[in-house]
Amino acid sequence: MPIGESTVDSDVLTDNEEELGEPEEYRVILLNDNYTTMEFVVSVIMTVFHKGISEATRIMIDVHKKGRGIVGTYSFDIATTKINQVHELARQNEYPLKCTIEKV
Repeated sequence: MPIGESTVDSDVLTDNEEELGEPEEYRVILLNDNYTTMEFVVSVIMTVFHKGISEATRIMIDVHKKGRGIVGTYSFDIATTKINQVHELARQNEYPLKCTIEKV
């Protein structure tokens, strides 16, 4: 190529528009065990999930009677943060309380 000449790339740049939609949602579920007290479960639901006493009690009863109770539906990041908070509170209070998520 002679000095002073330039090449131009003939490829056309196109915008690849991604469709932005609602984030996927996940249910956070508390699991029953034979050691964690009902009072502690209610306290965790009120503290971590910001539920009132009556709703927290209803969820705790589901956990106790059905083996699991749905405490909320969140985006993945928020759901995993709440699970970590529950597990940390349980560990600090020496309870085996566990929770998990499932995709909605």
